[in-house]
Amino acid sequence: MKITAIRAHVLEAPIDQPFAFSQAWVDKRVGLVVEVETDAGVTGWGDGYGPPWALAAVIERSYAPRLIGRSPLAGDALWEELYNALRDHGQRGIAIQALSALDIALWDLRGKHFGAPVHALMGGPIRSEVRAYATGLYRRSDDRTKNHKLLTAEAEGYLAAGFTAMKTKVGFGYDDDIALVTMLRETIGPDVALFVDANHGCDRVQAHRLARAMEPLDIGWFEEPVAPEDIVGYAELRAATTIPIAGGECSFTRHDFHRILEAGAMDILQPDTASCGGLTEAKRIADLAWTHGVRYQPHVWGTGIGLAAAMQLLAVLPTTTPAFGAHQPLLEYDSTPHPFRQDLLVEPIVVADGVATVPQGPGLGIEVRRDVLERWRVN
Repeated sequence: MKITAIRAHVLEAPIDQPFAFSQAWVDKRVGLVVEVETDAGVTGWGDGYGPPWALAAVIERSYAPRLIGRSPLAGDALWEELYNALRDHGQRGIAIQALSALDIALWDLRGKHFGAPVHALMGGPIRSEVRAYATGLYRRSDDRTKNHKLLTAEAEGYLAAGFTAMKTKVGFGYDDDIALVTMLRETIGPDVALFVDANHGCDRVQAHRLARAMEPLDIGWFEEPVAPEDIVGYAELRAATTIPIAGGECSFTRHDFHRILEAGAMDILQPDTASCGGLTEAKRIADLAWTHGVRYQPHVWGTGIGLAAAMQLLAVLPTTTPAFGAHQPLLEYDSTPHPFRQDLLVEPIVVADGVATVPQGPGLGIEVRRDVLERWRVN
């Protein structure tokens, strides 16, 4: 089996209900879907988390010419070749995000070739079901009173759907943040996990102040409190609060995460499979986290293809402690408006009563709807 063609599809769709995190308002959803064809008639699909036009250029102009005519079964060898091709210029960021999309597609191809799900080829599964948390509760209005009422109703909707954990956004200023988090805790009660994510919207002073105020509210983790480059800031905050500190969606490859772990900067690593180096590198990072006794909690933000890749990884993630009561990793289930995230799949990945089942079909265990791909494709 040889690779015959590689296509990078840029997708874009407006949304009717804009929402905000600490950095910006979101009024459209974008995505990068990679399609790898072979002479055996088998196609692999990948998902890239990053600026889609830039990722597409790297894939089509730099990586694709190196893969055409090659066997997709080579695995690590292809990963290392692509990484080294841009190592002098892209040890992280766009070059690695583009590599991630291709790596996921190559794993999909290998699974289809051998007639097995990716998690079986990776040595699993350890688990076939994963508890999910709802990622949502973004700001939807500049009017704090109105916005908090909207988010109260949203949180109640997640409870009604069976979620036992959810995540909200902070980084809008101390008064606004603490009012929202307090309101959400009162709404969902003490038995539902609540996570907060600043999207690196705080400096060290703001992060410390907010963490101290949130400690009585039983926060499951404080995600991306400060800038991703500020590893010392992460470590200082971790030492100063009882709230577990999480991050890593803006970090890349085992090399970044080795530095984070050696600095004792985080309690929970959150690499994005479609950004950190693909399934190949995500598993390496997971093993590295395991050796340091640090939890691994995949970040997920993309199309249904990326969601499926995260599910395959979740099936094989080791627990930090082998015990009956060991912590199990969670699925981040993006619940924000998205016209093609789930519609892109023939059989979408769904959460029922707060639990998702790992796809068992060959490769990623999904089929892509070409009509949806063509509807939202802009290149």
